[in-house]
Amino acid sequence: MGILDGKRLLITGVLTDASLAFGVAQSAQREGAEIVLTGAGRGLTLTQRTARKLDKEADVLELDVTSDEQLASVAAALDAKWGSLDGVLHAIGFAPPSCLGGDFLAAPWEDVSIALNISAFSLKSLTAAMVPLMRAAGGGSVVALDFDATVAYPAYDWMGVAKAALESTSRYLARDLGKDKVRVNLVAAGPVRTMAAKSIPGFDKFEEAWGSTAPLGWDVHDPSAVAKACVALLSDWFPMTTAEMVHVDGGYHAMGA
Repeated sequence: MGILDGKRLLITGVLTDASLAFGVAQSAQREGAEIVLTGAGRGLTLTQRTARKLDKEADVLELDVTSDEQLASVAAALDAKWGSLDGVLHAIGFAPPSCLGGDFLAAPWEDVSIALNISAFSLKSLTAAMVPLMRAAGGGSVVALDFDATVAYPAYDWMGVAKAALESTSRYLARDLGKDKVRVNLVAAGPVRTMAAKSIPGFDKFEEAWGSTAPLGWDVHDPSAVAKACVALLSDWFPMTTAEMVHVDGGYHAMGA
């Protein structure tokens, strides 16, 4: 018997089997959940291919989180399939190249606005679209993947600002959705070598810092600890936890040097 038996979850952000979201999807299935994945644009085919690598192939719905029409379409499809929803994983982030790499002052608003929309505002958009389905379930859990934005990192630049916005957004959502028994929490993960991570200039600096500083150590090739934390928050084991940021980074965030 798994801790997600009977749960129905929407998992975003699965691109390849190296994605953090894939680890969550795989772990959720093994803990008893039924899942549906989403993919977007040119990545949709990759998501569909990756869905076949799960223990049980999952349905894949197209979702561009900047499109109200696609958000409504996904909600309608889940309503037709299940009639309710117990949880959502938000694992979505993107920033144009000008927003990363160390030249913080050079990024134009046009690019910054894209980063903020896709990486932060999308948490509100996705949650709002799924709330009616979670209300039908008597409540639910929204979990978003984060990279702790309380400090400035090399090269992370405007994505760090977007993550700070994501963190604040999660707290306001938690405030407003508590009455619906919908919990909203973040998992601040250490660096894991995914396709998204490879797009960050200087990602190797994160790897070096974590491996030598985190008290518990850190393996950039192992997403399992992050997946377990997300699954726990999606379960009923944290019924009174909301507006929280759970660090799964080997303890790196608490070290002064």
